[in-house]
Amino acid sequence: MRVALFVTCINDTLYPRTGRAVVTLLERLGVEVGFPAEQSCCGQPQFNTGYRHATEPLALRYARVFRDYEYVVVPSGSCAAMVRDNYPRMGAKAAAEGRGGALTEAAAEAVPKTYELTEFLVDVLQVTDVGAYYPHPVTYHPTCHGLRMLGLGDRPRTLLSHVKGLELRELEGAQECCGFGGTFAVKNPAVSAAMGADKTRHIQETGAAAVCTVDNSCLMHIGGMLSRQGSTVRPVHLAEILASTEGNVL
Repeated sequence: MRVALFVTCINDTLYPRTGRAVVTLLERLGVEVGFPAEQSCCGQPQFNTGYRHATEPLALRYARVFRDYEYVVVPSGSCAAMVRDNYPRMGAKAAAEGRGGALTEAAAEAVPKTYELTEFLVDVLQVTDVGAYYPHPVTYHPTCHGLRMLGLGDRPRTLLSHVKGLELRELEGAQECCGFGGTFAVKNPAVSAAMGADKTRHIQETGAAAVCTVDNSCLMHIGGMLSRQGSTVRPVHLAEILASTEGNVL
C-alpha cells in the first residue's frame, strides 16, 4: 500500500512533530509512507476568506501532486474536509461559470483517496488497537470539521480507548466549538476568546493531564488559552498519542 502524507501548513510550520508521529505510526503498521515535497496549502484559508479563484490553483496542485498515490492521509480534520467537501463545490461552480471541467476532474481524482488519519486507520487499515502506550489521563475535544463535515463519529475515541495506560475522561460540552475557526478568531476575537474560555474551563474540570484533538489549529487556540491561564494541561495531537509506545512516549 502506497500512502502519501499531506502534512498541512500549520503542522509543517508550527507542529512538525505531528507529521513525524504520523509517519512513525503508519510505518509501525506496515504502511509505506511517501512525502511529495511539491505539496502546498489545501487552500482553506483563502477559500474561507472568500478568495475562491485564488484557491483553485491549489486544488489543481493537490490533485497533481498526489496523483500517483493510492491514499492521502491528513492529520487535520479541517484540511481533509476542505478537500472532500469544498473541492467538488469549487469544481461545480467553475463549470457553471463556463470555465471548464478541470477543477471537477481534480476533485473527482482527489476526494476518494483523501482520508483524515483516524478514518484511514479504522476504515482502510481496519485497526483500532495500534499498539500505543500513553500512561496519562486524557480528554478528547472533537473538532468542528471532524465532527460535522467529515462525520468522524467515535473513530478517535475508539482508537484512544485501546491505548494502553490511557484513561479517557469525559469532556463536558465536548461538541461545542473551541472558538478558533481559522479566520473567525481574527475577525471575532471577543467571541472566540469567550468560547475558548468555556472550552478550557471544561477541560481543566476533567483533571486530565492532556487534551487531544485531530486538529492542531484547534489545539493552538486551546493550548494558548490554557498557557495564559497557567494550566499544566498539555495540548497534544491524537497522532502523537497513537505513535507513542512503552519505549518511546512522545
